[in-house]
Amino acid sequence: MAEEAKAKGNAAFSSGNFSDAIRHFTDAINLSPTNHVLYSNRSAAYASLNKFSEALSDAQKTVDLKPDWSKAYSRLGAAHMGLHNYTEALSAYKKGLQIDPNNDALKSGLADAEEAAAAAARNSRSRAANPFGEAFGPDMWARLSSDPSTRGFLQEPDFMKMLQDIQKNPNNLNLYLKDQRVMQALGVLLNLKFQTREDAAEMPSSGSPERKRPAPAEPEPEPMDVVPEDDEEKERKDRKAQAQKEKEAGNSAYKKKDFDTAIQHYSKAIDIDDEDISFLTNRAAVYLEMGKYGECIKDCDKAVERGRELRSDFKMVARALTRKGTALAKMAKCSKDYEPAIETFQKALTEHRNPDTLKKLNEAEKAKKDLEQQEYFNPQIADEEREKGNQYFKEHKYPEAIKHYGEAIKRNPNDPKAFNNLNTF
Repeated sequence: MAEEAKAKGNAAFSSGNFSDAIRHFTDAINLSPTNHVLYSNRSAAYASLNKFSEALSDAQKTVDLKPDWSKAYSRLGAAHMGLHNYTEALSAYKKGLQIDPNNDALKSGLADAEEAAAAAARNSRSRAANPFGEAFGPDMWARLSSDPSTRGFLQEPDFMKMLQDIQKNPNNLNLYLKDQRVMQALGVLLNLKFQTREDAAEMPSSGSPERKRPAPAEPEPEPMDVVPEDDEEKERKDRKAQAQKEKEAGNSAYKKKDFDTAIQHYSKAIDIDDEDISFLTNRAAVYLEMGKYGECIKDCDKAVERGRELRSDFKMVARALTRKGTALAKMAKCSKDYEPAIETFQKALTEHRNPDTLKKLNEAEKAKKDLEQQEYFNPQIADEEREKGNQYFKEHKYPEAIKHYGEAIKRNPNDPKAFNNLNTF
């Protein structure tokens, strides 16, 4: 029964249904509470839903049950990474590598943890130099999600991007002070309430309703005490804004099927700002539409490489890999040509369980299987196998003759001679 529940969990996980996977793995754990693999699998499912506290609990249980299993430490490191516990993540990955020094997943995890720890140290120094630095620390997201006034903002991509930019460098707060959502978030993080014009309008007036005093002129808000924007930061902001304009122009041209113009704009965006891999993935999409698969693959490879350097969103890296896999599949002329496409789709799915990528993987695997069957069909080889069968038949070596007649039929099911010869037995 536990194996059946585990199989259902694995199937749900492969399909990207992580909540169902957790439910099935839980059923399996209830039936087999000492099976370390079940806790490991459920930890992976929790991590896929960004429930890293639960993932950590299951990963630690996996280590307790199987301390000599390197994968347990990979799960433990991933959970700590999700919780931004970089020191603990480094320790977990190192312990795993002591057990399995050649494990690529552990090596990659250790490299990511080292890079994240270094970035966290840099951010800590930046926050220390900024009067609002501590407000944008690791617990920022939890505090904003727990406050009703800011919880909804976390569903808005542009707000998330602004907060991530500020968290990366608190001095960037200067760029977004005009956004009321950022001011609201800052108030929550500092345990302050900034009065907006809307708040003032809703406040009840004091005094007798018969003799209302004229409302005093509303004072201009005092400027925030923040670190002045330096020339370098201003130049960076201008550069990113210009690159975004080029991207939008490229998107417009792409929708009009004006692919050459779209490529020109995306190329300009790439030249202006090399810290946004969406410019590369968008240009790759154009090349894919044009049938320039080699150029598409080059852009996708660059996007993956640069994305890893920048620690870009895993969904963006997965998108680049999916487009590369699509280009490889379109270039395929024989069954073996589908192998690199299938491998690329599988890599994309390890970054992000996207249903579209999974569909493309299934299509590539089916196309490979169909071509294998077509390639196996060969009337010339069928004739050769039938002749071998005839020779063995003359020599009264009937098992060998049957074997070759059978191969002839596989190679050419429409060959009546092989069927007739086989029916003589």
